[in-house]
Amino acid sequence: MSTPADTQLVAQFGETLFTRKKKRSERIAQCVFAVMVACIIIPLVLIIGYLVKEGYSLISWKFLTTNPTNGMRSGGIWSALLGTFWLVGVSLCISAPIGVLAAVYLNEYAKNNWFNRVVNLAVVNLAGVPSIVHGLFGVGAFVLFAHMGHSILAASLTLAIMTMPVIIASTKEALAAVPRQFREACWNVGATRWQTIWRIVLPNSISGILTGVILQVSRTAGETAPILFTGAVFYRRIEEGNLFAYNITDQCMALSTHLFAVKTQVTNAPEALSFAIALVLLALVVFVNLSAILFRSWLRSRKKW
Repeated sequence: MSTPADTQLVAQFGETLFTRKKKRSERIAQCVFAVMVACIIIPLVLIIGYLVKEGYSLISWKFLTTNPTNGMRSGGIWSALLGTFWLVGVSLCISAPIGVLAAVYLNEYAKNNWFNRVVNLAVVNLAGVPSIVHGLFGVGAFVLFAHMGHSILAASLTLAIMTMPVIIASTKEALAAVPRQFREACWNVGATRWQTIWRIVLPNSISGILTGVILQVSRTAGETAPILFTGAVFYRRIEEGNLFAYNITDQCMALSTHLFAVKTQVTNAPEALSFAIALVLLALVVFVNLSAILFRSWLRSRKKW
């Protein structure tokens, strides 16, 4: 039997009305957040499932390694797939070094004055410019003014300028996350500022830098408007199996523009063809992202702090 002392302890330390109200509010919040997550995940799963269902029948090694034939109604996507690799690779080689070095300057060297604040504001605003505006800029700056013509180089430079703000912003955040004590310890033993950045700061922020690169690759692979104006071509037949079939001064096909052309310009094309192209483009982006994420996770596991 409970004693008056037990009853007093329950009343003093047991669950009160206020505690039950807080737990009920927490459960409601958890349910709301779970519904929000489901609203994001379920459409994504349905979209991927629909693409796989409609386009998987055409996916094969031959589909990936042969050129389009019969007015792009049959054959494969080799020329478009290789063109996408070239555009992503060249733009990455341009934007990643420049973006990282710009972020290093802004975070490690730049003073807090009005000019550098304007530069930071310009980088943030540049990230929000629509891609079609970047395409028009690419036409004026690279195709016409620099006399590059419609080429892989002009398209890649346009894509690099479009994605560089993301790399700069993510790299700045990664550099700022490195504890200042690391820098001070290096300076105290006589290391220069650049030696500290090269040996300590950059190695400890590489995982964060990769975040911006991952976003750059994903966006570059799927862009249509910038390359449509500066370097993409409706159809181009190249040597199958040759990874260097394109020259940097050539126009190229790309998966995004090829998908647009097949869906809107090519008549009597098989319905599964456009879904198969979209599935390959999605798989390419997922593969690159997954590889970079795994590499980033491995680098983070090596951190000592």
